[in-house]
Amino acid sequence: MWTKSVLALLLCLETARAGWFSDNDSSDDPVTCGSVVKLLNSNYKVRLHSHEVKYGSGSGQQSVTGMKDSDDVNSHWQILSENDGKCERGAPIKCGDTIRLMHMTTKCLLHSHHFNAPLSRGNQEVSCFGSEGEGDTGDNWKVICGGDIWTEDEEVKFKHADTSQYLAISGQIYSRPINGQMEVCAISSSGYPSNWRVAEGVYMTRSKDEQPLGKDEF
Repeated sequence: MWTKSVLALLLCLETARAGWFSDNDSSDDPVTCGSVVKLLNSNYKVRLHSHEVKYGSGSGQQSVTGMKDSDDVNSHWQILSENDGKCERGAPIKCGDTIRLMHMTTKCLLHSHHFNAPLSRGNQEVSCFGSEGEGDTGDNWKVICGGDIWTEDEEVKFKHADTSQYLAISGQIYSRPINGQMEVCAISSSGYPSNWRVAEGVYMTRSKDEQPLGKDEF
């Protein structure tokens, strides 16, 4: 598992050749392949988060939650190509593209399937699955946005490719051992509360020497 110091060093090194974006900035620059971001749910103001705590029901995979703390290192996600695909580091993510989100500290991938959500009724479980960027088609999410490309300050939705459900916050709150964190789930509706935007990020830029990023690169 990556420690806070190692992750901080990585982000510092990448920032030297990329661009840093924070919640206080406003930009229409593109979100790009290979970038490391924190995703904020626009409705509940929590960041997409994971950690080495497994669900006690459903799949038993690593849990994914919504975290209010903006500084938590376990809320960093790297944007990768879809399963078995490739994308050029620094290439803008287009509206309609299919991506994966890899959790930086544990190297698993944002995932969903037909298991029931642990707290809310009628919703689908969202977990973190796989290892070192290796998973399956349940890790694929389609970026839904209004223009041609996903931009830094734009609200977007993530539609699960296998089940056509939308990444969302249910509003339900966990107790121990993740007391106070909110349930992340997948819902059938594309409305409230499935709106997300980038809160902070380190954005990759194109380089002549970079090769396309696929599952083998991470």
